[in-house]
Amino acid sequence: MPPAPRVHETDGAATHVYGDPEVVAHHIEQVILETRKRDLLEGVEQNRERLRGQPFVRGPHWDLVWQQIINAVTGRPCQPITVIVAPRSCGSTTFALRLLAEHTADETTVVQLDADWDTPRQGRLPLERAHAYQLDLKHPENDQVSADFLNALSKHASHLRDCRSYLALTVAQDLWKDHRLSDRDGIRVVHLHEAPDAQSMVEAHLTAHGYDQLVTSLRSFSKTTTPLRGLTAVAAVRAAHTVVMAWEEHSRTSSQQSFAQSEGEGETRSTLEDRIVAALTDWRGELDSRFGELNSLHAHDNPSLTVDDRCLLMALAVQQSAPMPIVARSAAALLAAIGDAPGAADTAPGLSPPRSALAGRGMRRRIQDVGGRVDLQDTVVFDRPAYGRAVLEYVWDNYDVMRKPLLTWLVATAQSADPEDHAVAALAELTVRHGTVGYLAELGELVSSSRPEVLGAVLDKAVRNEHVGRMAWAALYGWAEQRSYAPAVIALCQRILEDSSAATSLTKRAMVRLRRVAHKNADVAVQVLATYDDLVQHPTVAERLVAEVQGWQKGKVSARGGAMAFLALMTARRDGTPWLVCAPPPDIDVQRALNNLLSSSDTAAQVISRLTDWIRSCASDPSAYTQLRNQLLPALRGHNMFEAGMKLMNELRGISTVEGVSVADDFYNHLVDSRLHTVFPLEESLP
Repeated sequence: MPPAPRVHETDGAATHVYGDPEVVAHHIEQVILETRKRDLLEGVEQNRERLRGQPFVRGPHWDLVWQQIINAVTGRPCQPITVIVAPRSCGSTTFALRLLAEHTADETTVVQLDADWDTPRQGRLPLERAHAYQLDLKHPENDQVSADFLNALSKHASHLRDCRSYLALTVAQDLWKDHRLSDRDGIRVVHLHEAPDAQSMVEAHLTAHGYDQLVTSLRSFSKTTTPLRGLTAVAAVRAAHTVVMAWEEHSRTSSQQSFAQSEGEGETRSTLEDRIVAALTDWRGELDSRFGELNSLHAHDNPSLTVDDRCLLMALAVQQSAPMPIVARSAAALLAAIGDAPGAADTAPGLSPPRSALAGRGMRRRIQDVGGRVDLQDTVVFDRPAYGRAVLEYVWDNYDVMRKPLLTWLVATAQSADPEDHAVAALAELTVRHGTVGYLAELGELVSSSRPEVLGAVLDKAVRNEHVGRMAWAALYGWAEQRSYAPAVIALCQRILEDSSAATSLTKRAMVRLRRVAHKNADVAVQVLATYDDLVQHPTVAERLVAEVQGWQKGKVSARGGAMAFLALMTARRDGTPWLVCAPPPDIDVQRALNNLLSSSDTAAQVISRLTDWIRSCASDPSAYTQLRNQLLPALRGHNMFEAGMKLMNELRGISTVEGVSVADDFYNHLVDSRLHTVFPLEESLP
């Protein structure tokens, strides 16, 4: 390899350039690429083998599009940039990632980017050697593709080609509106019109998760073919989970002994096929009759339910099997949420609310009329989760005016932020199914201020979903700027970081949003610090905080976020000793960080209290104390350190070494010239 060229030498006003001009120009271009990295889209590196091992079905149409992208001779994409236009929920993201995993060199790093921009801009796209980038453009407002953007991408394609890198853009079909959008030099545009066969996708996902026997059973059930026909890729994946849920429900009920039932309440045991068919059925026919014409009184020959019975059915859909008082109170709360509580408009003329309620059907009779049972212990049995989900989806789809009251009621019904809570689970299901920008905005407005922990639990499931995860993360990125949403963002990110099994991509995104909360909201930064303090004892989180500090000191991340990370690391201990004292991680300049934090009025008090804890923990060990003191003195002698140093020494009062020497006096004698002792006595605390 030839030696690196001497780009320039400066002698006074004259600048001399040496070497081959093209080589010099290329070197300058590389310098420019390095300096523009700070404002680029962030991404998460994907494991190539994991991508190849995921369930994947192509089908004839996908095979044809695949061939349009790949060069048959080289086995690589024909162009550096591939644009895949497809309807939403078609599976285009899976298509793009799998294509990059299979048809780029093994040494090429596959990265999935986050489009955290207001409008697509070529200047925000990263460019590194031997990288394959995938980016979804599906946000209805921020990802509108224009001809100007494609023209800029065409120029970007030449740089990708030089770096042996690729970019695969997946664009929602409704965002591909401009008639000028087509192939450009270096860009191949293809269209996916339909998803693969849903039955094949369901079987592939079941097999990948170890349910081979269930696949065999599913193929033998002739009635399951119809509900699966024509499903989108997202719906097919959801159907696979539904089949597993129905199988687990069947296994559980089959292994349990039949509990005692009241006379006349016997039931025939459902077969596995019946349960799977029922779970995959959308129930629209039956629900059309249940939610038919308006009835003020129940009639046995009319399946249409009264308003209060419809609320009862929805309460059962959420609660499933539960004590009858809980179900009754939940139904009454929903009536109240829609402004139709008993004792108000429905009270019979001349009757008090209790007498009016007594004049109607009893709760037990009403529960039976909507499809539930009541055992001898007054526990409602409604073991029909798939049907309950269908009820909620039916109401959501058919009654637009009910959406806000429904969300409000579910939030109020949640007993905790546990994902197993029935109301939280129902909210999560709706969020995964309707995770649009509008839905997330409405959910955030309703929940962020009143129940931030519930919103965090709901979005915990959404961000882990491969289909709505990016939309949820994008919403969280925007919410991180707003003080009212910050507690919910912090709650979610803490849940992700506490989960030791969470994927690296999730924990990285969580750290990005916590950093953004701290950067955009100075008054909320203390909450971020409290979260970091709680998490720093987890080794994996501690490593991420180390990376935050390294990024801060290299000027790549915000100062406030890096400062919060360093303050949290100050509390981390290894074998009972402060980690940053005994064995600081490489590439972290502890003295420089302390100097920066002590010189800022925003962080001085916090770092002083933590330094005091450091010194107190080392005071009993002479060698450790001397080492720590010698490490701290240079930082305390820095520019603008006098006030912070005096405050620290006043905080050190009462701490003594094993020799009985006052730590405050020791630091004072080392930091303050003896000639100035009378001018700046230690006994006088600074205000």
